[in-house]
Amino acid sequence: ISLENFNESCHLKEQVEKYKETFGYYPESVHVDKIYRTRENRNWCKERGIRISGPKLGRPPKNVSEEEKKQAHSDECFRNAIEGKFGQAKRRFSLNLVMTKLPETSITSIAITFLVVNLSKLLRQFLSLFLSLFTNNRTGELIKPPFINFDYTLNNFCVLKLIDLSENSWSKVA
Repeated sequence: ISLENFNESCHLKEQVEKYKETFGYYPESVHVDKIYRTRENRNWCKERGIRISGPKLGRPPKNVSEEEKKQAHSDECFRNAIEGKFGQAKRRFSLNLVMTKLPETSITSIAITFLVVNLSKLLRQFLSLFLSLFTNNRTGELIKPPFINFDYTLNNFCVLKLIDLSENSWSKVA
């Protein structure tokens, strides 16, 4: 990580080589910003059989096949998910408000932010899995397990004024 402004397109080769060291082969494709789509990077990836997402350099072709359009759309969807996660980290987890004085503290703050982002996603997946245990997959309705008395629970919520059945459109859970 560097705290100075610089053109990071020179790091593409290094990152792809690290990928090869880790997995033993080059990736099928690389989904990058426009800044990485230089002629040098494109030629380097082409020599290794790596597809770079995004349009080719120069004038766009007049007619593009449906397969190429579908691939471009798929690549763009993949990139949007990644960019969206960075946006979420900035907005929801305050990544854009890192104001620590020391570089080591800034790096730690950024690392903790991404740890929390990943834990949040893991918790959401766990909650989804947990709730799916109580739903009927075909109808989406709640299953009444024998160990939960919904009427008793609903009556307790009504007594505590947590649920007012006169104002809600539903009358029972399940």
